[in-house]
Amino acid sequence: MTFDHILVARILLTLMTAGWSLGTVLADFNKTHATNPHWTPHARFHVVWQICSYSGFGLLNLALIWWPGPLALERLYLAALIGTIVYAAFFVALFAMPVYGGGAYDKSGYEPYPAPLPLFATKWDVNVTVFSVQLVILAASLVALTR
Repeated sequence: MTFDHILVARILLTLMTAGWSLGTVLADFNKTHATNPHWTPHARFHVVWQICSYSGFGLLNLALIWWPGPLALERLYLAALIGTIVYAAFFVALFAMPVYGGGAYDKSGYEPYPAPLPLFATKWDVNVTVFSVQLVILAASLVALTR
């Protein structure tokens, strides 16, 4: 395997995929979400469903990224598209919170932290911060693919 723009894209897409698949398992399958006694049983069911779905789709994405064979470039674009869908859905849910009465955090979960750079707010949300960084990684992978 040679170190070229395709390998860079694969590494970046792998990091991006880990962010929404493995990261979801680590962040949500614990007392802040899936086993949170303050959540309704049905809400916990949905978060476990999400965790399991994202894990499966993450494995699919890794296969698209690393499986040898034909259409490697097309599979990388498909992996990027799947990540784009996941992150777009997150930001749609975030911006639509006023419509459905949602919240980016709650007292028994991951609370916002003081902003290291208070550009837009004095406190930053963990999910928004992590997913924004992941968007940068996704964008970098697309730049690598177009080289």
